[in-house]
Amino acid sequence: MSDQTRTAVVVGAGPVGREAARVMTEQGHRVTVVTRSGRPTGIEGVASVAVDASDAGALEAVVRGADALLNCANPRDYTVWEQVWPPLAASLLTTAERTGATLVTAASLYPYGPVDAPMTEGMPDVATDHKGRLRARMWAEAKAAHDAGRLAAVEVRASDYLGAGVGLNGHVSRHVPAAARGRAAWMIGRPDLPHTFTDVADMGRTLARVAFDEGTWGQVWHAVSGPPSTQRAALDGALAALGRPAVAVHGLPVPLVRATGVVSPMMRELGQLGYVFERPYVMDSSRTQAALGLAPSPWEDTLRRTGEGNLSGSPAAAR
Repeated sequence: MSDQTRTAVVVGAGPVGREAARVMTEQGHRVTVVTRSGRPTGIEGVASVAVDASDAGALEAVVRGADALLNCANPRDYTVWEQVWPPLAASLLTTAERTGATLVTAASLYPYGPVDAPMTEGMPDVATDHKGRLRARMWAEAKAAHDAGRLAAVEVRASDYLGAGVGLNGHVSRHVPAAARGRAAWMIGRPDLPHTFTDVADMGRTLARVAFDEGTWGQVWHAVSGPPSTQRAALDGALAALGRPAVAVHGLPVPLVRATGVVSPMMRELGQLGYVFERPYVMDSSRTQAALGLAPSPWEDTLRRTGEGNLSGSPAAAR
């Protein structure tokens, strides 16, 4: 991979978009972040532009001349995914094809659906819920366009996020403010099952690594992540890094979450993902580590950033 300066446009200024922008800027690349508000990211050297990324014409005007287009959008409200994602995904594909920018997508593990073994990149996308099927379809369409030579595309999938600024986007970080004040935490499913977490900083590093490396394109990669922990241990560790004692951690049975979904659309969406928290949920990133030369952040550093970087909570990710 060349060391020359490249240009990237990042769609989304949530924790993933900010980390990807920060890493690429530190590597000497020129980065513009696109959100509807155009609010500055606070990262030195990063430009901010107000654009509705679902408008292909408007997005193309910003992306024209860029080497990479990073899809780091993250509609946190699952209830709007079927309305928000299709036009946004179509706009990103159209823009990448028209401009020649490589489409780099930050994604989750939802396309795999329920699994009984550690997730690897070779597993089929057999999601059972509509959110997982939607994200699987997005990658299938991007991969088909890539294989047809219409554009270059690559996808990076990550597990649940830890790290600074994750806030409400993380199943552990969202509990930090209240737990730091001694309040018990109620976590979906069984809080002591093995569970992989991805440091948002490591997701940013993985995205930056594949963005300009032609040898990685046309493939799914797993964000470099450490060995599995548990929801309880991750929260305990984040609190310990703050010098705070552990709090009581209770599990919300998935059937109860699903029952609550009768009156709460968001709980209904979370109930569909109950498999993530009622069985071991382990992602294998060894291929990324070996092929791309990346190593996960030290666990203690991840826990420290999770504690210190989420004490006041975090607003919903901007798009």
